[in-house]
Amino acid sequence: MAKESLMDDLDMYQLLEKSSKGEKLTQVENMRLEIYDKVNALGIGAQGLGGLTTVLDVKIKMYPTHAASKPVAMIPNCAATRHAHFVMDGSGPVYLDVPSLDLWPDVSWTPNTEKSKRVDLNALTPAEVASWKPGQTLLLNGKMLTGRDAAHKRIQDMLAKGEKLPVDFTNRIIYYVGPVDPIKGEAVGPAGPTTSTRMDKFTEMMLAQTGLIAMVGKAERGPEAIAAIQKHKSAYLMAVGGAAYLVSKAIKQSKVVGFADLGMEAIYEFDVVDMPVTVAVDSGGTSAHITGPAEWQKRIATGEFKGIKVGAN
Repeated sequence: MAKESLMDDLDMYQLLEKSSKGEKLTQVENMRLEIYDKVNALGIGAQGLGGLTTVLDVKIKMYPTHAASKPVAMIPNCAATRHAHFVMDGSGPVYLDVPSLDLWPDVSWTPNTEKSKRVDLNALTPAEVASWKPGQTLLLNGKMLTGRDAAHKRIQDMLAKGEKLPVDFTNRIIYYVGPVDPIKGEAVGPAGPTTSTRMDKFTEMMLAQTGLIAMVGKAERGPEAIAAIQKHKSAYLMAVGGAAYLVSKAIKQSKVVGFADLGMEAIYEFDVVDMPVTVAVDSGGTSAHITGPAEWQKRIATGEFKGIKVGAN
């Protein structure tokens, strides 16, 4: 039922307007508004870096059941999820028209070197990594390595056996990604960051034993990883989640350099040009995913944003 509720249309703006007019709301509508307000008051924001909007809508479905079973299910849904609705009535195959690209905005992006610092990965040093500050935006240029869950587990096993790794991580950055195969002359297919917390348990090992000096991924890092980053004066950079195709445009060359049998989870070497990232955890252990929401939570609590009208475009 929780998953089914996510298929409903977003109508929170209409519900907010209904409430503002003083119209009578149902118990479920009042509950939706209460949860919506309280979650957004946390100041978590987009990408977890702080902001006014954390959830776009809250859905609730109810079904009669015995209270003793405590039948409460909660499920988060990414705002980037696309749904296609159709009905199978047995009359034949379903044909879905391909939507026109004109329905989407023409997304263009150029690097802003005034607000962001260009970084040469091919000459990166621990001292430069230690100079980065939380929230600072960087443009990565040069060669970086990749690795996800399977690669990290294999590295762990090889180090435990005293075996030589297929690549040298000394003074390198690793990008938590499993790229899609390229088509039509692409260097690589969509290559968005994966959730970084899954690599938290490997962070101390990678920083202490491989010479790695920084990581790139999605979302926050847990206490274990932050402690390792602070201990080794490393840094964690956050790439833009939910924009895998756009991120891939910064990757100009790609080749497998280790664990080819793992497929998309192999270790790749990317050559990137102006890949945008944000310093999420600096060498001092300060996490923008902690300080950002905390700051926005304070600002929201002051009521300074009460006058901002929320509505659909």
